[in-house]
Amino acid sequence: MTSCFLQKEFCSFGAGCFMRFLYLFIEAVKGSFISINKLHESTRATQNQKNMMGKCRSSLMAFPILIHTLCLLFFPQSLLSEDYNFVRQPAGQLIITPHQGSHSDPQQVHISLVGKEKMRVSWITEEKHAESVVEYGTEAGKYSAKSTGENTSYRYFLYNSGKIHNVVIGPLKPGTTYFYRCGGSGPEFSLKTPPPNLPIEFVVVGDLGQTEWTASTLKHVERREYDVALLPGDLSYADSQQPLWDSFGRLVEPYASKRPWMVTEGNHEIEIFPIIYPQPFQPYNARWPMPFQQSASTSNLYYSFQVLATHVIMLASYTDFHSQSQQYTWLQSDLANIDRVKTPWVIVVLHAPWYNTNEAHQGEGESMRQSMEELLYKARVDLVFAGHVHAYERFTRIYDNKIDSCGPMYVTIGDGGNREGLALMFKNPPSPLSLYREPSFGHGRLRILNETHAHWSWHRNNDTDAVVADGVWIETLSSSKACWKQQDAPNEEL
Repeated sequence: MTSCFLQKEFCSFGAGCFMRFLYLFIEAVKGSFISINKLHESTRATQNQKNMMGKCRSSLMAFPILIHTLCLLFFPQSLLSEDYNFVRQPAGQLIITPHQGSHSDPQQVHISLVGKEKMRVSWITEEKHAESVVEYGTEAGKYSAKSTGENTSYRYFLYNSGKIHNVVIGPLKPGTTYFYRCGGSGPEFSLKTPPPNLPIEFVVVGDLGQTEWTASTLKHVERREYDVALLPGDLSYADSQQPLWDSFGRLVEPYASKRPWMVTEGNHEIEIFPIIYPQPFQPYNARWPMPFQQSASTSNLYYSFQVLATHVIMLASYTDFHSQSQQYTWLQSDLANIDRVKTPWVIVVLHAPWYNTNEAHQGEGESMRQSMEELLYKARVDLVFAGHVHAYERFTRIYDNKIDSCGPMYVTIGDGGNREGLALMFKNPPSPLSLYREPSFGHGRLRILNETHAHWSWHRNNDTDAVVADGVWIETLSSSKACWKQQDAPNEEL
């Protein structure tokens, strides 16, 4: 089943398969060329020479854009989406974020939750001999604790990644600001742990990318406090251009180093190359390790975690999900082990939406829906967040294409700032299942106030200020006696 999905992503149709193959080869070689330039920069002795090479690297990073444009002009069929009849608004300009520090300085720093009282600090150094160690404490410049971790690296054609460090720190106190330093030197960072009690606020943003719209989204996010970020896939849009992973990590570092970012993968993380690199998700798994072992998962692509009264399940749209698959079996077990008295809220995050009235990506999540929707329904999952479609859409509670007050509320939020632009066209007439839809860039916030009520809001980037364009109050299904008795019946079809 996995190979079917990957083939579908890699070659949308037969005539374009060879051109897609050629395109990915060009992309990989370009990335390697940039990497070689980056390594050459390390031989420069003075800061002025480094700055000059930084300019050179920026110029070289424009080379992939030129080749990409030529491919679009001469071989458009190789780059078309499966649903190539929909319209997109032009995307923002690509932002390339260079490394300004030394080769031993940490870069691309981001944190993630690991269990109840711990966090993983991840970063990259160009210096291969840098230590995988984190010093931390509750006072700036004073580090009362120290943890040592592990490191890895990977190669993609001529590109060699830096040294990727992963260190778990803790136990940490809830609702506390910690100051930390990576590798024993370099700049000091700070993070804040989730609060000890409700309320808790999640930021949800999908298909982020690294464009001017991405920068706008991140600035809007930063204007208000939050505790945990949830990202339903399509992070860097590197698409085999490995230096773009580095650029993305630097772009999000000021945000992802302060609050835990919990991610799942999208189609742009697959990055396979037939025969040479047949194993998908290699860069993603190396750069963004998530706490899958803590939830008894066997894959970094799907896992769950718990924070306060909320259980969050991250599912994989691009690996096996049929009833005999490991992911399906794991999901069954994970849902069965949730204590809805202690954990009244259950949220699912995935990439390809199961419900979608946009013209873009129609039906791409249908197979997964048919396989797994009943599990979520019987477990009384409260919300399902998806990305992939580059627009915002909020649905009512649904089960099996019908309004059902005991089903999850579905939200598509693939509007973080991707380089492909917005999906402007929605199907008409509107479905009664879809309550709000808009093709604009933005981000969402889920504020869980207590064990029974939460508030969801969507914030449009077009506004200078963080204006709430859509919002709704939500009551958890765990408190619905009628739903647990399965007394409600569906009455509206899509």
